[in-house]
Amino acid sequence: MNKLSIVIPTLNEADSIGRLITHLVRCSDKNNIADILVVDGGSEDDTIEKVAEYDSASLIISEKGRAKQMNKGAQLASGSILYFLHADSYPPMGFDDLITNEVENGNLAGCFKMKFDHDHWWLRLASWLTKFSWRACRGGDQSQFITKDLFEELGCFDEHFTVYEDNDLINKLYARKQFVVIQEWLTTSARRYSTNGIWRLQFHFWTIYVKKWFGASAEELQRYYLKNII
Repeated sequence: MNKLSIVIPTLNEADSIGRLITHLVRCSDKNNIADILVVDGGSEDDTIEKVAEYDSASLIISEKGRAKQMNKGAQLASGSILYFLHADSYPPMGFDDLITNEVENGNLAGCFKMKFDHDHWWLRLASWLTKFSWRACRGGDQSQFITKDLFEELGCFDEHFTVYEDNDLINKLYARKQFVVIQEWLTTSARRYSTNGIWRLQFHFWTIYVKKWFGASAEELQRYYLKNII
């Protein structure tokens, strides 16, 4: 029987991690979940203490960097399906059955369509576009499932990337024509848009995408991100 290992990278997520763990338990069948692994990259708030309050989740300490954190979680995961999830993204009710059904039907990797918890017209449009299979509409906020065997075959997340690591793996999956968008809504936080400004942040995300398209290195993308995005 396929079971999910949910891998959640965290860095200073004390305000959201408890709500997410509660949501995951409430919205899934415990028989489908092998483990919930919170992989912390050096939080300076109460994230670690918050995770310790939940018997349903395990805490893993890692070097900082989402790629490194998610790889470490994947290495320690006991499930046959890895489900990578951001700490401020909430998958739909029955997400576990939806994912395992796709895998059993031969779709070994994919994500959910995604909506923001914000009513700005651009974010509503961006959310609507995630229902389509276009690669340009993909991102880590949509969450990502992949069988453990395929993940290891592809070489895991490239730890050279501190940003764009999700898209790097997604690009490899698209090259294999092995990616499906489950037509149920995941809800994610628009907090980065609120902090940075919607148009400013969108411009910088587009710039990172274009820079990578034209061959920018992982180090160049990191420098750009650190300089321009809070």
